[in-house]
Amino acid sequence: MSDLTPAVVTPAVTLVAGQAVQQLSFSNIGANVHNELPAKSASVQVRQASLADLELLVPMFDQYRQFYDRDSSPAAVRTFLAERLKNGDSVLFLAQEGKEALGFTQLYPSFSSVSMARAFILNDLFVAENARRRGVGKALIDAAIRHGKATGAIRLGLSTAKANETAQTLYQETGWVREEAFVAYNLSLLD
Repeated sequence: MSDLTPAVVTPAVTLVAGQAVQQLSFSNIGANVHNELPAKSASVQVRQASLADLELLVPMFDQYRQFYDRDSSPAAVRTFLAERLKNGDSVLFLAQEGKEALGFTQLYPSFSSVSMARAFILNDLFVAENARRRGVGKALIDAAIRHGKATGAIRLGLSTAKANETAQTLYQETGWVREEAFVAYNLSLLD
């Protein structure tokens, strides 16, 4: 590694009594610095996922796709996620309690040409039904925000279904602002 190698920041969050407790691991030029606030009890942890977490992620990602009216396809999900993780195409955060996966969020890197700076698209956020209303979604969003800030991103963007009012409420409660200045268009490239 050269001396110009940027620091790698691996955020993690622990929920203690519904409050997010931040954990960050920094590494740069082979040196490791660990800054962790102690947890008062075993509870929900949010950390950056790796290929080793694939089996925890697949069932939730498959449920997430079904929420958006896609057919269940665990094999295709496994392939898709493995490619993202192997290629570093995205950053995935996993919420866990013990060995149980509770939710995930996935960020895709992007850039702002006008600002000439990094941005991220929060493309996916999912919390398992049995983990909802426990602060897991907020903890995942907090991890995404910290990751964006730590990597020098100027913003995070997302879109959600108009009918997904629960998600919209969470986004507004965590500081997201609904876009009013721009109109979004999509062009399907599928025949």
